[in-house]
Amino acid sequence: MNITFSKLAIPAQGAAVVVVSEGGKLGPVAAKLDKQTRGTLSRAMKAAEFTGKREKALSVVAPAGSKLDRIVLIGVGNIKTLDAVAAERLGAVTYDNVARDAAVTVIFENASGNLAADFVGGVLQKSYRFTKYLTKEDKDSKPKLKTLVVQTDNPAEAKKRLGTVQAVADGIFLTRDLVTEPPNVIYPESFVARAKDLAKDGVKVEALGEAAMKKLGMGALLGVGQGSDKESQLLVMRWDGAKNKSDAPVVIIGKGVTFDTGGISLKPPAGMWDMKWDMGGAGVVVGLMRALARRKAPVNVVGLCGLVENMPDGNAQRPGDVVTSASGQTIEVLNTDAEGRLVLADVLWYAQQKFKPRAMVDLATLTGAIIAALSEHYAGLFSNNDDLSAKLVAAGQAVGERLWRLPMGDEYDRDLKSPIADMKNIGGPRAGSITAAQFLQRFVNKDVPWAHLDIAGVVWNEKPSTLAAGGSTGYGVRLLNRFIADNYEK
Repeated sequence: MNITFSKLAIPAQGAAVVVVSEGGKLGPVAAKLDKQTRGTLSRAMKAAEFTGKREKALSVVAPAGSKLDRIVLIGVGNIKTLDAVAAERLGAVTYDNVARDAAVTVIFENASGNLAADFVGGVLQKSYRFTKYLTKEDKDSKPKLKTLVVQTDNPAEAKKRLGTVQAVADGIFLTRDLVTEPPNVIYPESFVARAKDLAKDGVKVEALGEAAMKKLGMGALLGVGQGSDKESQLLVMRWDGAKNKSDAPVVIIGKGVTFDTGGISLKPPAGMWDMKWDMGGAGVVVGLMRALARRKAPVNVVGLCGLVENMPDGNAQRPGDVVTSASGQTIEVLNTDAEGRLVLADVLWYAQQKFKPRAMVDLATLTGAIIAALSEHYAGLFSNNDDLSAKLVAAGQAVGERLWRLPMGDEYDRDLKSPIADMKNIGGPRAGSITAAQFLQRFVNKDVPWAHLDIAGVVWNEKPSTLAAGGSTGYGVRLLNRFIADNYEK
């Protein structure tokens, strides 16, 4: 899609999109277009009772004599309250209404150039489609949009911001690609191969195989993957964008279980196919690294992904096994389907020993309990640091990827006591998300600001949402990009 910005003017051809304010108010250019089309827009709004309510749309056939094909009215509501999130959503709604048009001009009056660029961000996000394995495609549903011109009072400002918007969209698309791919295509080693493409963007990429991880004592991570014939991997990505390359990095960690059968604690067959996205956290980390690199973020960030496949096999981990983690702590594995925390335990420890982070955030599709608690509307936040939590919540609010902080405490931690090891890998039947976070905290030094994001309910949508057509959402890329930009870049 070719995207440009221009000054406000009546479009000469193709489809026109008119942004309408609350109360059905047209801006000066839109009013001229209405007059030029002999009141077509005002009559259509009156007949349809269209009042410019935000995200509502009305399509009007251009009258005879006009060079336009059609005109789409998009409600913006109160233009004074329009922010970046609302502008993105407006762009996504617009795309839904014009995807079948080849050339579209948007008359975006009374909004800043930055908001016009954010509008384009919504268009881009909604335009994502994964058609790689379709041998036939319905021609009536295939998008045709090739050229998009967004008119604004400040096209120079919009053009300047578009680079950042495009970089973040690129990261979201990479995350969605990785999470959507089938598990026979994405497994630990092929995931690493995809991530190595980040080298073109200036990211340093390396991977540790099982031999190297064994030397580091990563018995918790390696135990999860021992039933698979796919070799487990630890993916390490470094973006050294800060002026001082020796600045302590922010470390972002992703759970990367490329397929989760549950192991010997086998999951029910119904719905198991969804477990290809149990590497959603790792997918977000790779997408984030692309976004940071492509916008040349002035900060040092390390991305780590613990990559395993959890399979039942004669060599698979058994319920009742005891493993020794990289920290030296021992774990009684009572449920092999509580495997993500075992992977993260070793990666969290490695992150601290190797990189001495200024802050550490992990993302994981960790528990079904978080879906029961928050549905698909929020991700769960757990942390040992109030300031870090506040910064993450603020970043999520700013981009529309919301977090809800849940409690932690000794009363939950006691549920992890094991009679034969330092801990067991599951708590009791209640508060499963909290006890999982308590487990992870045992591998975090008290002086390291750390947050755990349980994203099990937000990485995948069965039905379309405003910004995604359905499937992988890319949740987390925008949130962490904003979190890093607001708090660590200089």
